[in-house]
Amino acid sequence: MKKIVYSALVVASAIVAVSCGSRNTEQKEVQAAEAVEVVTNVNVISAAIQEVPQNETYPSTVQAYVTNNVVPQAGSRIKNINVEIGDFVKKGQVLAEMDMANLNQTKLKLANDSTELARLKSLFEQGGLSKSDYDNVVLAYKVSKTQYENLLENTVLRSPITGVVTARNYDKGDMYTMQSPIFVVQQISPVKLLVAISEKDYTRVKKGDSVGVTADALPGRSFTGRVNRIYPTIDPASHTFNAEVLVTNGDYSLRPGMYAKANVTFSVNHSIVVPDIAVLKQQGSGQRSVFVVNPDNTVTSKVVTLGRHFDSNFEILDGIDEGDKVVIKGHSSLKNGSKVNVID
Repeated sequence: MKKIVYSALVVASAIVAVSCGSRNTEQKEVQAAEAVEVVTNVNVISAAIQEVPQNETYPSTVQAYVTNNVVPQAGSRIKNINVEIGDFVKKGQVLAEMDMANLNQTKLKLANDSTELARLKSLFEQGGLSKSDYDNVVLAYKVSKTQYENLLENTVLRSPITGVVTARNYDKGDMYTMQSPIFVVQQISPVKLLVAISEKDYTRVKKGDSVGVTADALPGRSFTGRVNRIYPTIDPASHTFNAEVLVTNGDYSLRPGMYAKANVTFSVNHSIVVPDIAVLKQQGSGQRSVFVVNPDNTVTSKVVTLGRHFDSNFEILDGIDEGDKVVIKGHSSLKNGSKVNVID
C-alpha cells in the first residue's frame, strides 16, 4: 500500500514539474514577443506657412442701385406710352405723355407774359413806368414760367436715370389715378447687395473691401464687388449689421431679385497649413491633434488649435511649428512614442 501511494506522488510531482516548465516557456515567449519593437510605415509632410484668407460667405439678394417710380404730379389721362417692360432707357428719354390741354394753356399764358414783359421793359427804361409796376410784370412772368416748367415735367414724363423699365401699370388712354406709378425704372449697372454680417466682425469690415459675388442663376460665373457703405447700427434680434456691396455689372447679367452669395475677405493670415487627413479627433473630447515625427523616428501626439478649413486643408493656429514633420498616412495605429519608418 505504501508503495502505491509513493508511486502516485512521484507521478503527480512529475506532472506539476512539466506543467510549470510549459508555463515558464510560454511566458518567456510572450516576453520575447513584447520585446520585439513594432515599426509602422508612415508618410509625412513638412508643416509650412501659407497665406490664408480670412473670409466668410453670406447669402444675399441682388438689388437695383436706384429705383425710380415715374408718376405725374396730378391725375390726368395718358396720351402716349412710349416704352415697354424690359426696355433700356437713357436719362431724359421720354417714357409717356399725358393730356396736353393744361400744358398748352400755360404755354400760351407764358408767351403772353413774355411779350408783355418785353414791351413794358422798354417803357420802364424810358421812364414811362414805375418801378413797382415793372416789378409786378417781372413777377407775373416768373410765375408763369415756373408753372409751365412744372406742368411740362409732369405732362411729358422722362426717365430720371439710365436703366431698365421693370414695371408698366397703365395703358395708353387710361386715366392716371395716382394709386401706382405709371413706370418703374431701375438702374442695374451697378447693382447692390445688402449683406448681413455678424456683429463680431464689425470692426473687421472696411469701406472699399473686396467682395466676391456669385449667383445661383449664373453658374460658373463670379463677380467682384466693393463695400460701399457700412450701416452704423446692429440688429438686436439677429446681431448682424448690413454692409452695402456694389458690383459693376457692366453686361447687365446680374438682375434685381437674384439669389446671390457674397464672400467677404476680412484679412489674410500667415499660418501653418496641413492636409485635413493629418488631423485626428481625440475620443471623448473636442480636441484635435496631429502626430509629429521626432529626430529619433518616434512620434509625439500634439494638440492643435484649428483655424479655417479650405481646399482639403486646415489652418493651424497653435500647437506645431513650421518645419515639423507631420504624419499624413499610417497614423491610425500610432500612439505616443511609437517607432515609425518614414516613407518618401
